[in-house]
Amino acid sequence: MKKRILSTLMCATVALTSLIGCGSTEAQTTTDTPAATEAPAASETKTEEKAADTTADASGDKVTLSIYTQYADDDTKVPYDYAVEQLKEAYPNVELNLIVQAQDDGQTLKTLAATGQLPDIYQASTDLINTFRESNQIMVLNDVAKSTGFLDKLYDANKDLAYAEDGNIYAFPFSGQEYVLWYYNKALFEENGLAVPETYDDLLNCIEVFKSKGITPLALFGQEGWNTAAAYDVVATRYAAGGIKALDEGTAKVTDEGYVKAAKKLEELVAAGLFQEDATTTNYDQASEKFLSGEAAMFINGQWYIEDATKALGENVDWMFYPAEDAASYEAGKAAFSGGGSASGFAVNPDSANAELAAEVAEFITEKYCEAKVMYRHNPLVALNTGKEPDSEYPAMMKKLSDTLPSVTSTTKFTWGLTNSTFNDGIQSESQGLVSGQFTADEFIEDMNDIME
Repeated sequence: MKKRILSTLMCATVALTSLIGCGSTEAQTTTDTPAATEAPAASETKTEEKAADTTADASGDKVTLSIYTQYADDDTKVPYDYAVEQLKEAYPNVELNLIVQAQDDGQTLKTLAATGQLPDIYQASTDLINTFRESNQIMVLNDVAKSTGFLDKLYDANKDLAYAEDGNIYAFPFSGQEYVLWYYNKALFEENGLAVPETYDDLLNCIEVFKSKGITPLALFGQEGWNTAAAYDVVATRYAAGGIKALDEGTAKVTDEGYVKAAKKLEELVAAGLFQEDATTTNYDQASEKFLSGEAAMFINGQWYIEDATKALGENVDWMFYPAEDAASYEAGKAAFSGGGSASGFAVNPDSANAELAAEVAEFITEKYCEAKVMYRHNPLVALNTGKEPDSEYPAMMKKLSDTLPSVTSTTKFTWGLTNSTFNDGIQSESQGLVSGQFTADEFIEDMNDIME
């Protein structure tokens, strides 16, 4: 239990640091391209926000709606900027006040909710949806989804993503089924005479060679618990296809043989030096830069990273099927992916002075996010049928993924799609401890078992 407490404290420290760093920044109105601003400190009041919100009346006066969402890279900036421009035409009296989502797995948003500062519109994961349902801080969007035609535009395969466990819609999803991809720098592998690893022995050899050349084998942004959980999940699916999804749903136990083997294998890879030493204090920007600059040979992220990786590395980047114990399990495992869809997206604060308008705007923004992802991010894995086409051919990695999807037999979940908040918190903090080398595999299993019991 001591180890688990240490891990929890480590995660809490990161979250607190993120919140403190956000405290002094004032949010900017996104009338044009927004500045990178962050959440207000918990001590700030909502007096000015409420004053701005209550400007709505029948005369069409300007209404300012605060929105809390990601705005960190092209995959988040391009859809947001496109949505803002489209909003000017459809809702000329509405302006958005952007609060940039902190990279802290929802801790800042929970703090804003606890202090009565929840934005009008906010990006919510399944975990946050379930949390705010209990506190009545999230709006039921069933009627809006129907009146706007949102439900008619949902792809059949994504219908379930719109609904929470109680059968209601609390967020408009803009992402469809998504996947954890294991990216690699083809040029670095070729320069060092290495083939794409298929087995863990192959991977250990790659680690040894890259480390001898001063190259980080795999850059992990472990400051975010979802990324360390994904690293464990990728390994777990080689032994138990259900991965963390089965643990979340209670159909498997972390003490089952496959999950124990996965923890021990990840412990072995960590000891060999798969990740950089400061993996759990490295953020996304830092890890991505290491990979795109050639300082790291591999990278774990979602398929949304395809566009950025292709733009920076061109033909020198690709994704690999996850390495496995042996050749037979490698071939069999090609059909089992980490990742998946979830009931997450843009949600609305029911206590907003303009809640009904905010709900309409949230639905509109969701549609525009989907359009932008298809047209400008070359990502067809969106929740809605937009009727749009990409402005150029899909990158080779996206085509490869699209060609692979018909053969996929199982997916797991990203942490934001997990429904058991206790398990969600635990797998993030404990996986951080495991990839940092702070925990042994046995301690990881023991702590996770304690958490679930």
